Amino acid sequence: MNTRTFLAADPTLADFGKDPLWISIIKGVVIFAVLMLGVLFGVWFERKLISRMQNRYGPNRAGKFGLLQSVADGLKMGLKEDLMPRTVDKVIYFIAPVVLAVPAFMAFSVIPMGPKVSMFGVTTPLQLTDLPVAVLLVLAMASISVYGIVLAGWGSRSPYAMLGGLRASAQVVSYEIAMGLSFVGVFLYAGTLSTSEIVAAQAGGKVLALGGLNIPMPSWYMVLLIPSFLIYIITMLGETNRVPFDLPEGEGELVGGFQTEYSNSLKFAVIMLAEYINVFVVSAVSITLFMGGWRAPFPISLWEGANAGWWPLLWFFLKMVIVFSFFIWCRASLPRVRYDQLMALGWKVLIPINLGWILLVATLKAYQIEGVNRQVVIILAGLVLAGCWALWWRFDNVLRRRKEAKAEQVKAEFEQLGTEPAAGGFPVPPLDLPHYHGVARKEVPSGSN
Repeated sequence: MNTRTFLAADPTLADFGKDPLWISIIKGVVIFAVLMLGVLFGVWFERKLISRMQNRYGPNRAGKFGLLQSVADGLKMGLKEDLMPRTVDKVIYFIAPVVLAVPAFMAFSVIPMGPKVSMFGVTTPLQLTDLPVAVLLVLAMASISVYGIVLAGWGSRSPYAMLGGLRASAQVVSYEIAMGLSFVGVFLYAGTLSTSEIVAAQAGGKVLALGGLNIPMPSWYMVLLIPSFLIYIITMLGETNRVPFDLPEGEGELVGGFQTEYSNSLKFAVIMLAEYINVFVVSAVSITLFMGGWRAPFPISLWEGANAGWWPLLWFFLKMVIVFSFFIWCRASLPRVRYDQLMALGWKVLIPINLGWILLVATLKAYQIEGVNRQVVIILAGLVLAGCWALWWRFDNVLRRRKEAKAEQVKAEFEQLGTEPAAGGFPVPPLDLPHYHGVARKEVPSGSN
């Protein structure tokens, strides 16, 4: 049974579903407007920050500090002629950008951005809605959005777009499994899947005695569950197709990926909009599950009114800017990985590590439950770990033997061709040939020019 105590301003599941309809409409419109303006700001901020990292100015002509550059680009894409190739499936080609964008907006509806406040005389949480399985709703919306990428590639009837869509489906399946597993530790610690209650579970913490003062320390899950947090940070880059995992949009290999056949028009603008909103969603999820949500960071949290009223809205958006800056830093610093490296990282590294970490967290939680035979828990956990190690050892031995057999086979084929492996299997003449193209090589006396 969940016995957590909530502060007066902390929303609970019982606080949702009681707002008047006009309050819910205002919340929805504000979230939509903030996300749309956030895309304009995000594009400008990404260009500016990358430019500074590369010792450039970035946008500095359209408006003060180039602030109107994103507006100008949006107007340009909205007013350009919308070209549509003759061979595309028109229905799927038109629906795909919508399928990409709509789930991203819906996922943000369960993100808590503040405590209960007074809005036009009505006490309401700074969150559109909440569910007992709100985090699963975010994962479901992320799963639906990948259909937009696949449909964009399928409806374009282009081999490059098709390859980009297939890459996206395989990539999201791989990284969404690891992302979902990284949430399990949070669920075990918080005892709930509600986003507002997960934020409330991170309110308490240990008290640090320093110089006669009792300083409360935050119990953010990014510290308590750091392996889950690090795995999520990696998977959110793969989930949003951002560098270094932007294989569905591999310009060097696929021209433009799944959006190759979308001209630089309004449909392309919707795809770009969906990409940035997905970045905002995964950033908000990382803040909600691992970074204390809308609560003020230390030492601002020492101020008594830091987590009351409208101030938490400021802390939430500051955290959003920090996480979004991390996306930009990765884009400016990291190269794109190969596709086999991408899939190997997801299936062979992140998922096994996640499963082992979940086992450890579950064992620690079971060990703390009163009335449970702790020796039995330790023995069962040891048996499971021993079984996992035996499977890994067996798999590693089989893989190593296969690699050795393959190396021997390649070496035998090279010997049969009469060449060296360094030559890539092609016959290479010796370097000291006496003749070159049928002309005898002249001996040059030593010391002559």
